[in-house]
Amino acid sequence: MSIVTVQLGQCGNQIGHEVFSALCSDIRGTHGLCSKKENQSYHDSCKERFFCEEESGVPVARAVLVDMEPKVISQTLSMAARSGHWKYNSHSHFCQKQGSGNNWASGYSVHGPRHKEAIMNLVQKEAEKCDRLGGFFTMMSMAGGTGSGLGAFVTQCLRDAFPTSFILNHVIWPYGTGEVIVQNYNSVLTLAHLYQSSDALLVHENDVIHKICAQLMNIKQISFRDVNQVIAHQLGSVFQPTHTAGEGSGYSRNPLGDLMETLVAHPEFKLLGLRNIPQMPENSLAYSSFSWPGLIKHLRQMLIANAKMEEGIDWQVRPPHHGSSIPSTNKPLHFNTSIANLVILRGKDVHGVDLGSFRDPSLYTAWLNPQDAFRAWETPRAFNKYEKSASLVSNSQFLLKPLDSIVAKAWNMFASKAYLHQYTKFGIQEEDFLDCFTTLEQVISSYTNL
Repeated sequence: MSIVTVQLGQCGNQIGHEVFSALCSDIRGTHGLCSKKENQSYHDSCKERFFCEEESGVPVARAVLVDMEPKVISQTLSMAARSGHWKYNSHSHFCQKQGSGNNWASGYSVHGPRHKEAIMNLVQKEAEKCDRLGGFFTMMSMAGGTGSGLGAFVTQCLRDAFPTSFILNHVIWPYGTGEVIVQNYNSVLTLAHLYQSSDALLVHENDVIHKICAQLMNIKQISFRDVNQVIAHQLGSVFQPTHTAGEGSGYSRNPLGDLMETLVAHPEFKLLGLRNIPQMPENSLAYSSFSWPGLIKHLRQMLIANAKMEEGIDWQVRPPHHGSSIPSTNKPLHFNTSIANLVILRGKDVHGVDLGSFRDPSLYTAWLNPQDAFRAWETPRAFNKYEKSASLVSNSQFLLKPLDSIVAKAWNMFASKAYLHQYTKFGIQEEDFLDCFTTLEQVISSYTNL
């Protein structure tokens, strides 16, 4: 099954480009560490999922690029074409001359309705090229104007036009200190609207990825491209082909469907976080060796202590004793309760790995059967030069703190009516803000009470 990617705004287009580059370099690599037959079926499955073939033999990304200013899209198209290994369809992009000026309301209420037909025509064409459409993967930032405002509008249009398709929104959480004064408003409006129309939100926090670049990748002067490459690596580690339990010998048919079925058990809980280990500079890989038990032990502790990378994990955090019916308010300090978890293992000797520690009922909320709350996908095919790598996609309390903080900051500004006129002039009224605050307060309360 194929996935159509919709890249929105500067951030979405730059990340989208890095994701397709990472997927392509992974399938071109000869570092599969697996049988020729396995490597070929992995290769074919990835191609069907993310690319369509042209006569020239160069894979073409199944993607629609949308931005309200032309610069980033033209850079993205030419960088992909120059690589010689893959390209975008030269007709699958839409841009205008004037951006949204970091104003969510401008993207949502002006550009969205004005260009809806043109954008949705492009999406429809891409969808029709798929033999079997698995769903849509949108990429956007929450802080700006086009990615967030237009992104929220386009997601609603996708939901209306494809009511039975899966929609996964990949959302970039802004830096805490932030570069846009109204980023908290934009974030609150984006999240609340996406919660209505998306099946799940996969969130990457800029601050976390920045830390990974500095501390794990040893990058001295971190650029957006460095950050985007780490994000692309993590996304590739989830969406490249794997075997799911019960699939027999073939690769999983619909990664988006499998992901939702595993992780989104209730429409109130749609926030997914992603962790991937190990991560290190390429020149260190030759000197490093990893064991599965070590990787699994780290990944589990990262989950329960809500550590976003393998350095600086708090090993003191322990799950509560199962069966002790302590109310959620008295849970051990900093313990991160999960609704559901998915572990993805790639590489050597993957078949005998013991994942029993992730099946521990004390990790999960009481209202879901632990058997249903955990799944594992695996493939002996190594990913992106790592002999062994493990990823965790988790529906848990991981975002509570940042979400609480963004809502509180936005509320403080809203209470003093700061910058509201920038939104009301495009038709976003105070009631719209209040509805969004209510939606997110409900999300915070639901996750807090796990």
